[in-house]
Amino acid sequence: MTAGERFGAWRQPGGDHVFRLWAPAAQSVELLLDGEALPMQAADDGSYWIRLVCAAGARYRYRIDGTLSVPDPASRWQPEGLNGPSAVLDEDGHAWQHADWAGRPWEEAVLYEVHVGAVGGYAALQAQLPALAAMGITALELMPLATFPGTRNWGYDGALPYAPAAAYGSPDELKALIDHAHALGLMVLLDVVYNHFGPEGNHLPQYAPAFFRDDVTTPWGAAIDFREPHVQRFFIDNALMWLREYRFDGLRLDAVHAIQPPSFLAQLREAIQTHGPSHQVHLILENEHNTASLLADGYTAQWNDDFHNALHVLLTGETEGYYADFAANPTAQLARVLAEGFAWQGEVNRLGHRRGEPSAGLSPAHFVIFAQNHDQIGNRAFGDRLQTLVSPERLQVALALTALTPMIPLFFMGEPWGAREPFLFFTDFDAPLDQAVRDGRRAEFSLFSAFADPQAQASIPDPNALATFQASQAPLPSAEARQQNPWLAAFRSVLTLRWQFLVPQLRHARSLGASVLGDGAVRAGWQLGDAQWWLAFNLGQTAVLADLPYGETVLQLGEVGHGQLLAPAALLVRRVAA
Repeated sequence: MTAGERFGAWRQPGGDHVFRLWAPAAQSVELLLDGEALPMQAADDGSYWIRLVCAAGARYRYRIDGTLSVPDPASRWQPEGLNGPSAVLDEDGHAWQHADWAGRPWEEAVLYEVHVGAVGGYAALQAQLPALAAMGITALELMPLATFPGTRNWGYDGALPYAPAAAYGSPDELKALIDHAHALGLMVLLDVVYNHFGPEGNHLPQYAPAFFRDDVTTPWGAAIDFREPHVQRFFIDNALMWLREYRFDGLRLDAVHAIQPPSFLAQLREAIQTHGPSHQVHLILENEHNTASLLADGYTAQWNDDFHNALHVLLTGETEGYYADFAANPTAQLARVLAEGFAWQGEVNRLGHRRGEPSAGLSPAHFVIFAQNHDQIGNRAFGDRLQTLVSPERLQVALALTALTPMIPLFFMGEPWGAREPFLFFTDFDAPLDQAVRDGRRAEFSLFSAFADPQAQASIPDPNALATFQASQAPLPSAEARQQNPWLAAFRSVLTLRWQFLVPQLRHARSLGASVLGDGAVRAGWQLGDAQWWLAFNLGQTAVLADLPYGETVLQLGEVGHGQLLAPAALLVRRVAA
């Protein structure tokens, strides 16, 4: 394939379309276009193509070797869902109203992670944007949109990564959502899954087995072979499509530790920097391996699970599952996060795995921190939010820690107003996959003490039940209710402080270190221009001495007296050089 040959159906400058499929194991491929079978030409690289005139919206499939009929793996529109025909989509269906949008600096990001289906689709989310902007949100982070089985899914079971899910609306409605967000000064980022395909609807192994490796497996099956140039091209073009055609402001790359070889990540970043849009683009990683060198080499930031895990243990006392690596000394680990970025920087964890790389030299803005997100809520058996697990006073301390450090804060759908609705794991699979997912979900929790009993396991909500999805919706309160919501008032207040004191100096922030004040209590400081920013908090059981430098008190939560913090409490001091 040459530089101009993309997978899928793309309109050419002359107005006709080229359809292209990589099918190296096929003997022949036909384009089934509006009921007509058209032979496609074979190329030397194993791809098949045809050039013709067709209308936008035309339905098509590919037929492999005269028998297997499949949608386009690079389909950009599946109006009838995963198993329906693909549809030709032209790029100019939406008339952009804010084509001059230049983006926003990363330092200004206050991320709001949202599941589009759980708020009612693209149009419903668009209607919420003015309220979200008024809360202090500056960036939406949409959970994955790639077409998945059925009408409801977290998005990580997508099988057609180029096609935004029809269950949420049309591609033009997605573009209208992004356009309106830009009008309000909001960035929009998209969570993309490049490490696996979902368990249903992926036909690539049947005609392009070279897309996958036979020597490396992942939790989702055979690993995608990122050594293969056609595979590289498939995902690079996908990223460029979201950024150029839909004008997303960035991508959050799911579970990149499962991408092999990892050198593909540098290739992807370089391609986006070279061929991406003119507006600012931010590339965020989820990476269990804490590969700090990826951040030093040009990726914008990484989701920092270490912050969440250590904080969650301090807030709740829970130490099972992935919290086990933070059970022994969460206070020291959270102090290290605040001072250096990652808690795990090459140490061997409880499973005998060496995890992480040194991160102390990185800017705090390379780390996205959160007290809650879709994973840490939805991977609980009952989808419990922190609002239902800990006291409001302890949550206030967690909010201050998330919003008022020089790292980048992320808040989950509903969190700004203190939503208490659960966010459960939900799917819409047909039999027999529905039962396999149901059984697998309950077996996963059998390792937890609370669900060792089969009867307790049976109480875990069925992921495939419609009621599970319906229970996971967190509706935006009315304007009157928002005005009277004390948690939302506190949320706006801390973001006002962030904007006033942190954002202007965030690009040049550097750590002044952190120390443990006592069990559950930490002091941390940062240099912000000509001022120092000092934070002390206590989530323990006994009072501790705050031991902060003298300066202006910016925020005080809980009881603070004679330099002591009574739990739960937090104190922020700003010290300006004389």
